[in-house]
Amino acid sequence: MKQQSATPSSTGRKLTIALVGNPNTGKTSVFNSLTGLHQKVGNYPGVTVEKKTGSFLSGNTKVEIIDLPGLYSLVPKSLDDKIASDILTNQKKDIVTIDIIVLVADASNLNRNLYLLTQIMDIGKPVILVLNMMDVAKRNGLKIDRDCLQNELGVKVIPVVAKKGKGIDELKREIISLKIAEAARGARHLEVEEKFKTALAPVGDYLREKTAYGPGYVHSLSLRFISSDDALKYWLEEWRDKLDIPHFKSLIAGARKQLESLDFNWHMAEARLRYRWIDRLLASCVTRSDEVSPDISVKLDKILTHSVFGPLIFLLIFAGIFQTIFSYAEVPMNWIEAGMSLLGQWVVHIIPAGLLQSLIVDGIIAGVGAVLVFLPQILALFFFLGVLEDTGYMSRVAFMMDRVMRGAGLSGRSVIPLLSSFACAIPGIMATRTVHDWKERLITILIAPFMSCSARLPVYVLIIGAFIPEGRILGIVSYSALTLLSLYLLGIAAAAGSAYVFKKVLKRGGTPSSFVMELPPYRRPSLRWTSLQMYERAKLFVTDAGKIILAVTIVLWFLASFPRNETPSDDGFTKAPIEQTYAGRFGKTLEPLIKPLGFDWKIGIGLITSFAAREVMVSTLATIYNLEDADEGSVDLRQALVNDKDPQTGKPLYTIWTALSLLVYYVLAMQCMATVAIVKRETNSWRWPLIMIVYMTTMAYLASFTVYHIGQLWG
Repeated sequence: MKQQSATPSSTGRKLTIALVGNPNTGKTSVFNSLTGLHQKVGNYPGVTVEKKTGSFLSGNTKVEIIDLPGLYSLVPKSLDDKIASDILTNQKKDIVTIDIIVLVADASNLNRNLYLLTQIMDIGKPVILVLNMMDVAKRNGLKIDRDCLQNELGVKVIPVVAKKGKGIDELKREIISLKIAEAARGARHLEVEEKFKTALAPVGDYLREKTAYGPGYVHSLSLRFISSDDALKYWLEEWRDKLDIPHFKSLIAGARKQLESLDFNWHMAEARLRYRWIDRLLASCVTRSDEVSPDISVKLDKILTHSVFGPLIFLLIFAGIFQTIFSYAEVPMNWIEAGMSLLGQWVVHIIPAGLLQSLIVDGIIAGVGAVLVFLPQILALFFFLGVLEDTGYMSRVAFMMDRVMRGAGLSGRSVIPLLSSFACAIPGIMATRTVHDWKERLITILIAPFMSCSARLPVYVLIIGAFIPEGRILGIVSYSALTLLSLYLLGIAAAAGSAYVFKKVLKRGGTPSSFVMELPPYRRPSLRWTSLQMYERAKLFVTDAGKIILAVTIVLWFLASFPRNETPSDDGFTKAPIEQTYAGRFGKTLEPLIKPLGFDWKIGIGLITSFAAREVMVSTLATIYNLEDADEGSVDLRQALVNDKDPQTGKPLYTIWTALSLLVYYVLAMQCMATVAIVKRETNSWRWPLIMIVYMTTMAYLASFTVYHIGQLWG
């Protein structure tokens, strides 16, 4: 079947869809199924909240879909919630205007999911309810009457199984054919008793006078303000220029007093009334079979989240992942390495000897190729992490980490950002917006870079592959896999320890904020979407990181190639020893500072260049060794590190203790310019990024110094 372009014709129409839902409803799977690869990620104007959009084309209609952050209600609890709520309620018309709202609900847990739906239906926009994970609902013995739901709610209901693509075509057809004005009028609204309406009337009348909202949404807002001080506080901040705040507060107080006189508790009134409606609706439209097999998730959680067995199983799983990475990624790594070597030889034969040949072969191909070699292992890691996330296991990891972080003075809200930081610290730091307490959020930001991100993996694999001896523990787990696992655990331990210290300094005895976490049921992973995530990661690695690596490699080649001797040779000038080049001189100047760690000037240059991106350390060493030992083929970097000799003693320049010292340094040091920039933006100050650089670098230096000198004493 021919793939349609995502570009509409000049005479076509355009629809903008807001995709919304509670966390863990499979909203991302629905988004991926609707948009395929037509996706892009950016930020909303003026804030650092990630904006994920995608599109699909049907006939002459282009449908743009905005995947809003997951939320439970229209009362914001974080910046993510606020952006989603503002867009849904037309507070952000300057950013986007929504035509249709598509709410994704977990069909196996409608009682919780329909609360947000009933709030959204009051807004007055067309709504489509997507019942995702219908297969899970069926296994749980639930029978959902679709027609009943449509009649009771007044919105279109589409059952889907997004991971298998079932129901997605029907959803697309419904989006295209939906009559917007008619659908907006058809949605039902929450009904309340007449005496309650009378109490709400003064508040509603004032809102209708001061805003452009319809009667249904005004009624909903009036109920929300009377029921919740949090909601009232949020909206008053937004409307401080529209309303007479003291007068409006007096109207709220009067309504509450009137309800109290009627023996009606106004506290959480909206939640009680909405759930009463939802309970009646589900009693009519959903039936449950008596013959339901016991929930396997409950049984598994008794083992996988056990206080003792849970962490042990976690260690075994990740030891197995790292073992697999080292065992099976070697073959494709060798293919890439051989391909780069052949490419270098081909360039040597078509370009005459000289600076251009050296730039391309010893600089670009050697530098970029040395990092691309590790792409299979990075993809393997993301594949396994994607599978674990898809099954629901990573939520259990977050649950177990919550125990560790609470002991360090942080709440479970810090866990998700820290887990995100294993992929990259930047989205992890941005995800700290869900942490309500500022000091707790700041501590989470300051420790997030300790989580070993994917950019560190090429360095880890290079050093481990070169210096960690072969062998297995109990004949199962290799020393290499165990070393890699230890590096990740070291980062977690450093984060927990630092959080404990920061808690004492910043929070001064404060208690962690409360956190309730929902554990999704275990599900069969989708290889299709896991593969899509791998593709996206590979593209990001090759394009985004590749640009930085290429730029740094070219600059480094220049610094490591000049000045050149003035004696003519085949290329015009005689090549000077690399120690006499600009890069060599700089490295030699830096060497006394890092020599106590077991590092020489080459590693010193790598430490500086890797501040642009951690994986640049690999391309830096590759460029230096290729320029130092230039021939028609690229140097095997791992072998070059092992074979390098101390020019004075003739002994190996790098030992296993040098390797361990460097690995520890890379776990603990702040080696990422982009992370520093995002910390500055999130904290709105240079103070905290500078503190982070100083304390992490100091910790890394002291730890590496200790490891190296223990090794020297060990012999």
